[in-house]
Amino acid sequence: MLFRSVMRSIVLLLSPFCLPVLHAQAQQQSEKSPTHFIKGQVLGQSGAPLQGVAVHVKGTQLGTLTDTAGAFSLSLPAKEQGYALQFSFVGYKMQETFIKRLETDNKPVYLRVVLDKNDESTLEDVSVLGRSVNDLAGRQSYNVTSIDAKKLHNSTMDIAQVLDRVSGVRVRESGGVGSDFNFSLNGFSGGRVKFFIDGIPMDDLGTSFQINNIPVNFAERVEVYKGVVPIWLGSDALGGAVNIITGNRHANYVDASYSFGSFNTHKTNLAAAITAKNGFTVQLNAYQNYSDNNYKVTLDVADINTGAYKPNATVRRFHDRYHNEMVVVNMGFLNRKWADKFLVGISAGKVYRQIQTGARMTSVFGAYHTRGNILMPSLKYEKRDLLRGLDVRIHANYNFGEEKSIDTANRRYDWYGNYKEYEGLGGERSRSYFEFGNNLGIATASLQYHIADNQELALNNVFTHFNRKTKDLLLEGSDIYNQPQKTDKNILGLSYKYDLGHKASVTVIGKHLHQHAYTKLSYNPSGNWGDVAYKAVSANTDKMGYAVALSYYPTHNLETKLSYEKANRLPGNEELFGDMVNQESNFDLKPESSQNLNLGFIYNFDIREDHRFLLSATGIYRHSTDYIYNIFNNNQTKLIAANLDGVRNIGVEAELRYSYKKLFSAGVSATYQDLRNMQKYEPEYESVSVVYKDRLPNVPYLYGNADASLFFHDVFAKGDHLTIGYNLLYVHAFYLYWPSRGTQENKYGIPMQLSHDASIVYSMKNGRYNVALEGHNLADRLLYDNFSLQKPGRSFAVKFRYFISNKSK
Repeated sequence: MLFRSVMRSIVLLLSPFCLPVLHAQAQQQSEKSPTHFIKGQVLGQSGAPLQGVAVHVKGTQLGTLTDTAGAFSLSLPAKEQGYALQFSFVGYKMQETFIKRLETDNKPVYLRVVLDKNDESTLEDVSVLGRSVNDLAGRQSYNVTSIDAKKLHNSTMDIAQVLDRVSGVRVRESGGVGSDFNFSLNGFSGGRVKFFIDGIPMDDLGTSFQINNIPVNFAERVEVYKGVVPIWLGSDALGGAVNIITGNRHANYVDASYSFGSFNTHKTNLAAAITAKNGFTVQLNAYQNYSDNNYKVTLDVADINTGAYKPNATVRRFHDRYHNEMVVVNMGFLNRKWADKFLVGISAGKVYRQIQTGARMTSVFGAYHTRGNILMPSLKYEKRDLLRGLDVRIHANYNFGEEKSIDTANRRYDWYGNYKEYEGLGGERSRSYFEFGNNLGIATASLQYHIADNQELALNNVFTHFNRKTKDLLLEGSDIYNQPQKTDKNILGLSYKYDLGHKASVTVIGKHLHQHAYTKLSYNPSGNWGDVAYKAVSANTDKMGYAVALSYYPTHNLETKLSYEKANRLPGNEELFGDMVNQESNFDLKPESSQNLNLGFIYNFDIREDHRFLLSATGIYRHSTDYIYNIFNNNQTKLIAANLDGVRNIGVEAELRYSYKKLFSAGVSATYQDLRNMQKYEPEYESVSVVYKDRLPNVPYLYGNADASLFFHDVFAKGDHLTIGYNLLYVHAFYLYWPSRGTQENKYGIPMQLSHDASIVYSMKNGRYNVALEGHNLADRLLYDNFSLQKPGRSFAVKFRYFISNKSK
């Protein structure tokens, strides 16, 4: 059935693209003038390929960018004088190569270009977030923000903290290191925003491997797509995606770091690679995070033994320890004739997390904890020009990991750490010893066909198989939890891109989504108390989606972007089956759909050359049906996903950045999003709902960031750099529940949040030795991302980093 569905969707998706492809082929056949075909690869001094190098044809508006293998191709009209190609890349010296006139147009010219590092422009300690400074890198029709993670490798931040400084992004955490988090992008949160590592989906990889425990050193670059998502990121994202690009930064290098901070927090990272002349490579990335998370919180507490009540008491968290360890190893070949990349790898890790509170801090635990592990083999194969103009990419992995939720202590704790022991069997929340495997297999295949230098057709298919096996070790032989929980999901996409020189670009996308979900639900067959049986239930879903994205350049430094999409999202596995900790299951969830519109611009300009500015703004419109959102369950101890008939979001985000030479940079960004409930009638009533057109509860609607950095060069010796940085986070107050319900005096909400962070980084020997000192929440404000769940107060950390590669001098 799935195979027939895929084949049917291929036919449906191909039909809209046939006409432009045939037209392009006919146009090519009718052209009589000879053409020069130029292909090549751009490498660094170490022999590692460089992605994103701008290849510009001097004296024209023609050009392209190198891909992940450092490869590029151009087709140019015949010219007796030949062409001069310019190769430019941030941190490297520009190089110019002249191509002489060709006698024949049947065979392409092959180039191998090696760029020299420009040490004077390499600042390993520059903490600047923003769009790529490479003008051509942003010349695509998608609305994308690129973060150069290399410039943040001296910080102690994880990927989630880095993303929290991007306009339009809000990362809400429930506590300290390793706590639960919710990621929001332009008002879309949860499963609507998808995460990828090197284009591979991160769905259901378990708690051992997620964005708030992956250090920034793991990445080379992070791309945030707002709105339409490229077809090669095959997903059912409803309005955005994040792609963490690890890349092949260096052929041979070692990058080791260690940090120590408040609340007994320790973080370690080791990344290394070795590559032989024949292309054989071994790549390692390992990291660990540990924290007691024993920061102080302020709330009303009572002594469980004496009953003494104390309002606004300050106590320490005492059961919130977290640690995880992760290692990723890949080995294989790079830049061979038969493969640009062929890697087999293994990802292995584990995590331990103590649970201090429930969904609210009124519940306090002292023994409840979770454990998890990941064991995931993987395969990567990529080849550009496998056949003339055809690029192939195949990725596959399977997670054998397991998660455990352990609640076996029949106790009640208070916030002082005191407890009462009760006789018999029981637990702090509900006695259980769950063991479940979120086993997930992912297979991705992508084909890109370059019809011409300015036209591209791409086909991408992603298949995922999810199988959770659950058992309660305290109820051996019971069928309560030993029920199947399976999903098969297939996402097929087709896109066509057409570039009109360097003036405009348009991409058209079609998608077909299929999901088959299966489980068994309990029911009472006889009506007698305690009589339980199970019946098999399944859900099959097929959805079609489409999108168009355009970019236009009125001038060389002004880009305008417009995109529209009819997007669909299938219910996530945790939404369908729960997470066995804080999320209940809801197998009756419907898939959600959304009409999305984005309109924005990016403007770069200089004043007297030394003063550089970047101004960007984007307006968004979203109208979602069967919107999936989380609400509290009946006893407000867990969350459960539910559908709303409609949700509308009208918002705007803006960013302004400024830099002066290599001495100073600053920026400010702000996001406003107005999410409104468009469900007019409650399911059980005929009258208009009292919360109709209410702002959606428990969602920030106004927030922003500001940052500034000072740079000092050659401080005590040549090649030594000092950076002083500051960052401000602001979140406006918002309500926990529907604004139209309850009186002004008794409404719960999250107050305005204001956090100040600062850092000092000293880098020696052009980035070989680095020391960083960071301070977070310097004003020691009481911070919340979620109602009553307090985040850490003032904290400090110091980080030591050593980096060496065969590029270092």
